[in-house]
Amino acid sequence: MEESTLSLVSNLEILDTLSADSVQEIVGSYGSFCSATLSLLHGGDASDLFSHVQILCKHGLLSLVRDFFLKSLEEAFERNLASKFWRHFDCYSNVGANYEIELQQVLCIALEEISLEKQYQEKCLLLLVRALLLEGKTDSDVEREYLFSKYQLMVSSVLMASLPRHFPELLHWYFKGRLEELSTIMDGEFNGGDDDASQDKDDMDLDEMGKMLHRNGAMDIDESCLQGKFTENNNLVKNIGKVVRDLRSLGFTSMTEDAYASAIFLLLKAKVHDLAGDDYRASVLGSINEWIKDVPLQFLHALLAYLGETTSYYSPSPGHRSPLASHPSACYPAINAPSEGLVRWHLRLEYFAYETLQDLRISKLFEIIVDYPDSSPAIEDLKQCLDYTGQHSKLVESFISALRYRLLTAAVGEPIKDYLRGRKDTIKCIVTMLTDGTGGNPNGSGITGDSLLEELNRDEESQENVGADDDFNTDDKQAWVNAASWVPDPVEADPLKGSRNQRKVDILGMIVGIIGSKDQLVNEYRVMLAEKLLNKSDYDIDSEIRTLELLKIHFGESSMQRCEIMLNDLIDSKRTNHNIKATIKSAQTGSEPAETGASMDILNATILSSNFWPPIQDEALNVPEPVNQLLTDYAKRFHEIKTPRKLLWKKNLGTVKLELQFEDRTLQLSVAPIHAAIIMQFQDQTSWTSNRLATVIGVPVDVLNRRINFWISKGILTESLGKDLNDHVFTLVEGIVDAGKNSGNTGSCEELLGGDEEGERSVASVEDQIRKEMTIYEKFIMGMLTNFGSMALDRIHNTLKMFCVADPPYDKSLQQLQSFLSGLVSEEKLELRDGMYFLKK
Repeated sequence: MEESTLSLVSNLEILDTLSADSVQEIVGSYGSFCSATLSLLHGGDASDLFSHVQILCKHGLLSLVRDFFLKSLEEAFERNLASKFWRHFDCYSNVGANYEIELQQVLCIALEEISLEKQYQEKCLLLLVRALLLEGKTDSDVEREYLFSKYQLMVSSVLMASLPRHFPELLHWYFKGRLEELSTIMDGEFNGGDDDASQDKDDMDLDEMGKMLHRNGAMDIDESCLQGKFTENNNLVKNIGKVVRDLRSLGFTSMTEDAYASAIFLLLKAKVHDLAGDDYRASVLGSINEWIKDVPLQFLHALLAYLGETTSYYSPSPGHRSPLASHPSACYPAINAPSEGLVRWHLRLEYFAYETLQDLRISKLFEIIVDYPDSSPAIEDLKQCLDYTGQHSKLVESFISALRYRLLTAAVGEPIKDYLRGRKDTIKCIVTMLTDGTGGNPNGSGITGDSLLEELNRDEESQENVGADDDFNTDDKQAWVNAASWVPDPVEADPLKGSRNQRKVDILGMIVGIIGSKDQLVNEYRVMLAEKLLNKSDYDIDSEIRTLELLKIHFGESSMQRCEIMLNDLIDSKRTNHNIKATIKSAQTGSEPAETGASMDILNATILSSNFWPPIQDEALNVPEPVNQLLTDYAKRFHEIKTPRKLLWKKNLGTVKLELQFEDRTLQLSVAPIHAAIIMQFQDQTSWTSNRLATVIGVPVDVLNRRINFWISKGILTESLGKDLNDHVFTLVEGIVDAGKNSGNTGSCEELLGGDEEGERSVASVEDQIRKEMTIYEKFIMGMLTNFGSMALDRIHNTLKMFCVADPPYDKSLQQLQSFLSGLVSEEKLELRDGMYFLKK
């Protein structure tokens, strides 16, 4: 619209400069030009068109000539061609497989008609180009390209503006039917007579619908490109290629490619399902790849050849070679030099086939595992598919869902319970699920419901609707019986109160039944809670309080009393910490503060009631003198406020926030106290030997060597051999180090590294505590085996329960005793043969 407006303004300005005779001549020629144009477009004579075009161009009205001619073409195309073309498809708005043959004929006839009419309009446009060239004011190639591009854009715009909504679906059904026919022929499902019939049918289609086009010099398919089975079935490809070419000429390029691409992929999907099926004893990937090369790739090669798109990806210029040229032509049998388009199609088809087979095998993975090892070929196919697509997470999520549906039922509860009892990490995983929103899986999706804590939340919400007359049964055996005999609630049940049957399944009750004792679960939770609280850098414990309250509902307040005291310790620590700092500031008012080298504001203490916490790891550590003085002042003020209580510092626990300033950068880190003690020694001395540094900070050399690796990995310290091979030298690095060692070392970074080394814990694990407690029963066990010679696990367990009078009394589970006895076997104090324990001789 903008271009036409500018052209009109330009033409009006030209008229203002002309004489009356010239204007009269222009008016007469323009009227005759318009009449000649309309006559030409309707099949009439246009012999005087050239003279009128020359007169108008002589007066500088070239743009007026162009605009009127193109506008007339557009009106004629829209009125006569487009409307007639779309009327062919009015009765196919609900197309289906029953109309495929009829649709093929209608589509070919409609395309034939509009293509012939379009060719006539293009000839009319060529006449205009010739008329403009006679005036000599335009370049032939430029003018032709301009006018035909404008015309093609007009054709596409008119057709797309009136496009029926069901036309893309018509194209899909057309290509689907033709490709299925082609696939059937190439799969050899037709005998010779059928092939002849198909050949005759295709020849008839060409004769009836393509005579006029072939008389006008349409491109025939290159026989040299149709090798293999396509050589004797090329007429079918010709028909498809002609439809594709005609649709492209009408501006339906993208729609056409989408239609035949979807048909190819649908055909490929059906073939994959047909070859794979439910038979897992044979590999099918090879057959699928062969079929891709024999059918869709051969067809696409022939189609691209018909459309003139067979340029090889092997560029004649050595400096401009396609990245797809790495695919050898051996991958394309019967095709000498595949085009880049064909290579791209091969990659698309291969990926789709692998993904389809992968999804098919994943959906049946449970059955495949049941049939193992007979199903090994299917598993190998699945492995190759996953290596190709990289969609391993899809397998994990689907298999988890299948296990939940197929295995996690009351019928198989006992085997699963036996298996879980035998795992040493069962309790730890359950407690992690209670405290971790990802359900104990660090790679989990984080979806609501994955966490066992979410189960407790839902269970608590359901309890709010439980009436006083509801008999809640926490016995897990009864829960399994109830689950097996489940019946739906009666129709008159109150939906607001929820299902009684659902409430009778206590998740934690079943878990306790699996473990054997709720005390084991509580002890593991207590250890994990202690570890979590000791590694906190603030006093935010809202989530821990919430979890504890939920556990108190299920386990009772008495069982969770120690955990509650641990949380209260942090609440009291926050209050005490604030009071101590306030009193120190009050005492310093009006006087000069003591120069201890560190401010009390930087210290936050967690004060523990040690009798209620699990055993805490205590390691010797010499902290820098300013920090030690700060701790002393804090402890003194605490004693004054909390007399007669005193603080005993665990200097190896906690978190230290450091800011390290170098010549070229500043680092901010949160580290363990031992890391801070190590690096602060380099503030005044840039190089230390391992023996000397270990002595200064008060730790063994092996502990130092293990902990100092943190700073070496950050590129802050370097390690070298000293005079003594066992005495290494550590040196501070001032400049920027290799980025591979210290990514992101410029600027500032914040890292929490309170428990960086694997196995470094602040609290003794439950296993360590049990092992220490079981040590007092070792003499009883040795005595029993001395008297009886050999004993089974059950007998040792029952004998200790009845006759052991140690303090504390024996209250361990069978699994805990078995773990302890395994330790004695590994220490070669006992022997285990055929389920019987003997003294080691």
